[in-house]
Amino acid sequence: MNSVRSPMAEAIARHRLPQSIFVASAGVRAGDRDPFVDAVLAEEGMAMEDHQPRTVDDLEDDYFDLIVTLAPEAHHAALEFTRSMAVDVEYWPTPDPTVISGTRDQIMTAYRDVRERLKARMAERFAVGTPEMDAD
Repeated sequence: MNSVRSPMAEAIARHRLPQSIFVASAGVRAGDRDPFVDAVLAEEGMAMEDHQPRTVDDLEDDYFDLIVTLAPEAHHAALEFTRSMAVDVEYWPTPDPTVISGTRDQIMTAYRDVRERLKARMAERFAVGTPEMDAD
């Protein structure tokens, strides 16, 4: 629903990747902004700024070199969307932290886990944003 994993990935990518790289997140369905995403991003000096959840149809541009999906439903939709396009689609299985219940600390731990997984995956895939590079 473009309210948790994808917007978090967009914010991390904007923070860690060169500004020359266009980054946009979109979901299969529109959702509502999630305050836990804002909280775990703020812990590391990142923000989603004015991001509002959106769908693929809401994107102004439909030309991409790479589409990364984080959930099975999104992956299937991306494969269908790109059937006649020359674009790479990668699936990065990412847990849904919204299924966690409990105390605020337990929920925040689940969201932090997603944030850390996304940071690690981006560092691995794009060889940027690693701690060594952040120190430069």
